[in-house]
Order: sequence, then C-alpha cells, then structure tokens
Amino acid sequence: MMGLPRRLVKALTNMGMTDPTPIQKQAIPHAMNGRDVMGLAQTGTGKTAAFGVPLVAQMLEMEARPEPRTVRGLVLAPTRELANQIMENLKGFCEGTQLKAMMVVGGQSINPQIKRLERGVDLLVATPGRLLDLMDRRAVLLHKTTFLVLDEADQMLDMGFIHDLRKIASVLPKERQTMLFSATMPKLMNEIANSYLNSPIRIEVSPPGKAADKVTQEVHFIAKAEKKALLIELLAKHTEERALVFGRTKHGCEKLMKDLVKSGFKAASIHGNKSQGQRDRAIESFKKGDITVLVATDVAARGLDIPDVKHVYNYELPNVPDNYVHRIGRTARAGKDGAAIAFCAPDEMGELKDIQKTMKIAIPVASGRPWEPMEEPAKPKGRGGRGRGGRPGGNGGGGRPGGGGGAGKPEGASRRRRKPSGGGNGGGQRAA
Repeated sequence: MMGLPRRLVKALTNMGMTDPTPIQKQAIPHAMNGRDVMGLAQTGTGKTAAFGVPLVAQMLEMEARPEPRTVRGLVLAPTRELANQIMENLKGFCEGTQLKAMMVVGGQSINPQIKRLERGVDLLVATPGRLLDLMDRRAVLLHKTTFLVLDEADQMLDMGFIHDLRKIASVLPKERQTMLFSATMPKLMNEIANSYLNSPIRIEVSPPGKAADKVTQEVHFIAKAEKKALLIELLAKHTEERALVFGRTKHGCEKLMKDLVKSGFKAASIHGNKSQGQRDRAIESFKKGDITVLVATDVAARGLDIPDVKHVYNYELPNVPDNYVHRIGRTARAGKDGAAIAFCAPDEMGELKDIQKTMKIAIPVASGRPWEPMEEPAKPKGRGGRGRGGRPGGNGGGGRPGGGGGAGKPEGASRRRRKPSGGGNGGGQRAA
C-alpha cells in the first residue's frame, strides 16, 4: 500500500481507511519522496491523511527520538476545531507505534501543555497564537523541526495569521519538508508558497469554488424579519436529521439558538465567545445526536467532520464567498447526500452575486424573487420617509430587521460588510 510501513498500514486498516481519495493518491507518493507539496482541495476530501500518513511514515523510518522541548513535525491549523480533528486522525495513524502526538490550542490551560512539552514530541498540532505563547515562554523549540504542514492555509490568511506564520517560520530550519493545503488560492498565498515551499509539486483535485457533487443547493429570497419563522418551518420537516445553521455574529447565533430551543428544537451553538470545553461538548452532543441543530459562526465552516449532517442553512450569507463553499462542505461528506439552503435578505444581494460568481453557478430559487436595487429618493428636510433596501420583483421593501440576525462584526471576517443600497428599515440594517 504505497510503500507504507506495516505498522502504519495496520493502523489505517483499523480506521477503515483502505482506499485512498484522489488527493491522498496524488500527494502521498510525492510527500514520501520528501517533496514539498501544495495541495488544493475542497473540504471533506481527506486532506488530513494526505499529509498525516507520509509524516508518520517518514518518522517511523527514521526511528529518532525528540529531544526535550523539541518538535519533529509541526502541523498548524487556524481553529481549535480543525486542530482537534487533525489530532484525532494523527493519534489513529500513530496507534501501535512509538510516536507521540500532542495538540496545543488556546482556550485551555497553558501550564499542562508546557509540562507535556518538556519531554519533546514527534508531532505537534497547534493553532498559531498558542504556539507563539509557548515559544515566548521557551516551552517549545522549533530548531529541530524538519516537517511543517500548513492546513487550511487560506483561512489562516483570512483570519489574520500572516504575521504569526512569519514569526514561526523564522525559527524553523531551512532544511525541512513543507506541505501546504488549502481550499482556495488567494493572491497572498503565492507569497506564502514562495517563502515556505521549495520547488513544490502542485496538486489540485477540484477547482476552487466547487461544492461537493452530492450537495443540492437552493435560495429563499426573504425579508430579514421573516427568516426565523422560515427556518423553524423548514427545520420542523426533519427534526430527527442533523442540521447546521450558519450566522455571521456571535451574539446573533447565540440569540437564534435560544429562540430555537424555545421553539422545541434540540439546539446548541458554537462561536468565539464559547470556551473550548463548551464548544467540544456541543460538537460531541451533535455527533451523538443528542442535539440535532447546531448554530455556528464561520468558526465551524471548516474542521467539523461529521458524516451525517444532512442540512446546512445559510441563515445569513457570508461576506467572503469562499466561506459559503466551506459552510456547505459540512454536508454531503464521505459520498453521502446533503442539502444547502440559503436565506437572502435585500441587503445580502451583493453577497449572493459574489457567491454565484465564485461558484460559476446560479443557485436555484426555492421561494421569492431576487431583490431589485432601488434608488433612494431625496428626502425633504424635516420629513421622515421610509427607506427601502430592495424589493422582490416590485413587491416592496425587505421588512423590519429581526429574527436573531445579531449585531457586531462578522466572526472571522476579512473585509468590511457591504453597505446596503437602501436606507431605513427596508434593508434590515440593524439587528434586534
């Protein structure tokens, strides 16, 4: 099996991994030969094994031991959830071997992490912020790190980790193997690739902006105030099936989750205001089916590998079009079917157009008609007049805001939200 060590083949078999996915089939042989790899693939395609398997295989061949506080192989991930998913896979790959894997992320006590790092580790999975904290305390040394993986590199750029990555790279050995995996290739990624990778082999198994083949998509054109009622109506049709609901802000997601609980749904939320323990418990309950609706910001758009999510609701459209692709990538995983349902208010037409342009498709309309932009008439001094953010085929404005949209800056947003074309209540500009 690709020339892998027998112990690793046994571990993969125990995990039910017998047939490699396209990204694994192409990346693993090059990585095994020591080549730097740049892999472009959508979420849910098996990227973790594409870098994890050759990492473990090469470390087993070397049979070296880590020195105190040193790391032999470093995997950087943008979120705690993704780091946790990578860690689970690496632990499985290392089963039955002498290799030690460890994870360090924020939201957990740093002292136990410092203690565990004292003996050194073979494989360290880390979020950039926590790794820098440990480096500042001299709790971890990277001068012996000969393997580096940047997973979901585009999201690390989107979340503002570029300066952290440069600091980390500055202390790594020049002689190392580097693998970079990303779902998209923004312009800034070329700088990363040129400074981190040495003559990389580029592997692209699906074009950027492409959703999984078995995801059905649809959009409802609906006033902001009516979104919550429609969500409840649609969720009630499949109460026993798991559904992910994506919003933009931490406050809005929390409010929406509480409203769903009041309406009788088994719901929980995950976002940046939740502790790591709360997030882990919510995800575990979702996996077990104890809760069936998980309301989340884009913190959950990547790194959640739950095979049985049947429905993804874009309650609010993301500011960054690629995040739409990552959100709907939480369903139709491992070859299963899934549905992605988007809600579009008048002031979200720009986001919808950007999404459709990125994906090179027109998302089928489930209800309503596209909102038409309207020129705001000049208001006479001293008179009130209602503004309108748009109208569906001439049927009036978008209604008053509400439905748990939430206020505040979108979590993880990399650019400012587009200003609605209309004023007043019709565009649904402020959240209740």
